[in-house]
Parts: sequence; C-alpha cells; structure tokens
Amino acid sequence: MTGTRQPGTGNGLARFSINQMTVKQLPLPELAAACAELGVGGVGLWREPVQEYGVEKASRLFADAGLTVTSLCRGGFFTAADHDAMLADNRAAIDEAAALRTDTLVLVSGGLPEGGQDLIEARARIGGALAELAPYAAERGVRLAIEPLHPMYAADRCAVSTLGQALELAAPFPAEVVGVVVDTYHLWWDERVEQQIADAGAAGRIHCFQLADWVTPLPEGVLTGRGQLGDGCIDMARFRRVVDAAGYTGPIEVEIFNEGMWARDGFEILRETTERFRATAP
Repeated sequence: MTGTRQPGTGNGLARFSINQMTVKQLPLPELAAACAELGVGGVGLWREPVQEYGVEKASRLFADAGLTVTSLCRGGFFTAADHDAMLADNRAAIDEAAALRTDTLVLVSGGLPEGGQDLIEARARIGGALAELAPYAAERGVRLAIEPLHPMYAADRCAVSTLGQALELAAPFPAEVVGVVVDTYHLWWDERVEQQIADAGAAGRIHCFQLADWVTPLPEGVLTGRGQLGDGCIDMARFRRVVDAAGYTGPIEVEIFNEGMWARDGFEILRETTERFRATAP
C-alpha cells in the first residue's frame, strides 16, 4: 500500500514526509499543493481533518497529487471505560487508513483508566485490545504502530513510555501487523533507546519514524511544546544514523505541535521544515 512516487527524489527529501499536524493551518487541498510545489512526496494525516474533508475525497486528493500517505494518526486510547465504543472507533480508524492507502495506523495507547493508579494493569489492557484488533488490521493490510510517549504523558495519554515497553506489547503479534513508532521527542532522554531501536529493527517492527525537537523551558500545556528541528537539544543526525543502522529505510515524518509555528504562514513553515530536515542528514 504505497503511493505513486518516491518522495522528493534528488532534492534531499527522498524520505521526508510532513506530518499534517506540523502545518495544521493548511487545509488539505493547500497542503497537497504546497507539497507538490516544494517537492515533498509524503504526508502523515490525522483522522479529524480527514473526516471533515471526507475520507474517500482525501484519498483521491493525495493520490491525484502523487503523494504517499505515510501514516494515519491516531487509533488507540485502549483503556477507555467504554470498551465496545473504543473497539468500534479503532476498527473505523483501520478502515480509514486502508481507504487512504496507507499501511500504518499510529496508536496512542491511552493512560490510566479513570480512577486507576496501576500502570502495569493499564498496559495489560492495551495488550488485550491489540489482540482484539490485530486480526481486523491484518485482513485490511494495515499495520498497528504503537507509539511510546514521554513519561510525562503516562497518566492521561499513554501508559507506554519506552520503546522497550512498546516492543513487549508488539511481541505476541506478527511484525507485519504490529510494530512501533520511533519518535525523537518522546524517546531522546532514554539511555537504552539505541539498543531498543536496534532490537526493533532486527525484529522488523519499526513502522514509523518521526522527528521533533525538545526545547526548554517547556510551555504551559506541554502537548504543544515540540520544537522545530534544530531549535532544541536532540541530536537528530545521530537518531537518523541509529535508525538507519537498524535497517529502517522508510519515510521520516516531521511531526511538530507548536502554537508559534501554527500562527505563521503554513507554506513558509513547510519550506522551513524541508530545509531543517536536510540539515539533519547523518
């Protein structure tokens, strides 16, 4: 399930994909046009704006523009109180990913259940939900990509905080069905991450690779505190070398949540991001 061309061949953007959230101020048609103008060949999409535009319509838009949809975000929140509604929403997300012709659904797994305090139990619930959803995803050619989030999100958004935890959850399933996301913003702090990336690559479980920088001081509402590449303390080139050495050859998404960037012109942010991406080359 791939697009019609190799992203950005020959311009330093051969693996570059812009995650829609980085330039969320751009409506989908403007995003497609901006990518075409700047030689960007890949986009990572989010469900809500795609649903608003129309899933089939969005699929045609990006296919006609020659763009590869590298991932869809997000499924997950497996620890929700309404288990049946959670499963139904995740099946819908899998169907949307298939309709968009992407093979990767990114999962934000969910934090502690309401009133809960047991992270181990929360991860057990996440594993149980994966077991229920993996066959459905496999039938539709969609990979479930577990994204570990920084530990500051463990309570409310994601009880999966390390790549090692994500790999443990993925292990019972075929690698082509359940894998992991490597996101620099969430993993840069962990001294074990390089070995865990190597382990993930050896198992064929790296399904998505995302870049964003860590800047300080963190703003209020840290969810929107990710930095533009090169503005923070993460060694992006080193991360790229480690992920490359693990055997991952797929797209590299830049996914940045940043209020200041959203307040600027979306086309200029996209242009700036392509330039910063080139500068991260190992």
